[in-house]
Amino acid sequence: MIRVVLVDDQALFRAGIRMLVASQPDMEVVGEAGDGREALGVVAGARPDVVLMDIRMPVMDGLAATAELLKQPNPPRVVMLTTFDLDEAAARAIQQGASGFLLKDADPEFLLAAIRTVDSGSSVIAASATRELFAHFTAETKPVPPTYAGLTDREREIFALAARGLSNSEIASREFLSEATVKTHISRILSKLGLRDRVQLVVFAFEHGLA
Repeated sequence: MIRVVLVDDQALFRAGIRMLVASQPDMEVVGEAGDGREALGVVAGARPDVVLMDIRMPVMDGLAATAELLKQPNPPRVVMLTTFDLDEAAARAIQQGASGFLLKDADPEFLLAAIRTVDSGSSVIAASATRELFAHFTAETKPVPPTYAGLTDREREIFALAARGLSNSEIASREFLSEATVKTHISRILSKLGLRDRVQLVVFAFEHGLA
């Protein structure tokens, strides 16, 4: 079972999501909170796999709560809920390590698929969407870390294409490689750079002026 905690200051919204999640045979809601500070206690007690976190809440907002959660050992996957497609707060949350963001008016099936996706270790926004988001909100670039120098020439080529938001199949077609080979390259790149997924790769590229 995928254990889910809902964090939103609107009780009616939480009730709708709770009913949706509870209708699935592979999911259960193990806790709810109405603000970020309450969420920290609920997550500590419930130990969920996935947290659906509203960005804008009283007492402690979702951004601050997410930052606190992700400092802890073995934190849950956090998906931000927002009403704005290009949301600076969502971009900051992804920089902090959130697994992506969803619009609050997303289709129910998409939300359920997103929960399963992040539980499996992936992100819930496409790298191309991440690129568009960070093109709007990137601050000053940081120095390129030494780990980047550890990439081979081929890996740097693949890195650059992935940072542009190209999928594995698109990279494979462009570079005359198999998708399996591209996937292997991406895995090695993520490992060498200490990144979790392709979304984090795009964030890394923008933060260090490599996009």
